[in-house]
Amino acid sequence: MNELRIGLVSVSDRASSGVYQDKGIPALEEWLKSAITTPFQIEARLIPDEQIIIEQTLCELVDEIGCHLVLTTGGTGPARRDVTPDATLAVADREMPGYGEQMRQISLQFVPTAILSRQVGVIRKQALILNLPGQPKAIAETLEGLKDENGKVLVSGIFASVPYCIQLLDGPYVETDDKVVAAFRPKSARR
Repeated sequence: MNELRIGLVSVSDRASSGVYQDKGIPALEEWLKSAITTPFQIEARLIPDEQIIIEQTLCELVDEIGCHLVLTTGGTGPARRDVTPDATLAVADREMPGYGEQMRQISLQFVPTAILSRQVGVIRKQALILNLPGQPKAIAETLEGLKDENGKVLVSGIFASVPYCIQLLDGPYVETDDKVVAAFRPKSARR
């Protein structure tokens, strides 16, 4: 079976030009290493907010490198330079609207401006592409959801459904650490 390949794309004009250090990719790597128990490889890219560059990067990660999952961070707001969702939709075969809806639902628990987020989830060939928020704290909340002080899930994170989605796209069987995020799949799809 092929190994899980994950593309990470941080979209930021200032971080990509060295004005400040990128925090998105390190936050994503740290979270993925804590959550996924299946072996995986990461391909990371730090790029500016340029639609054509974002499109080329997503296509490279999916079409050439064969990533099963691509997570972007940054560039999802209403500002003119925020074009990550536009680039993602431009290269998509199919949209997965539930991901954007759930990401906004989680963020709305914290800030009313979450409604301004244009995050999307799409399928391109064998890959699931998800636009995540730019802040490390928001990345973790979006992926694993919101829990009470006893660890009971109050609002489901989007990653609970990602392993099954990858499985449905004929990708590898992905397992997670239930203490971080429990992968959900129907009984018939479990190993």
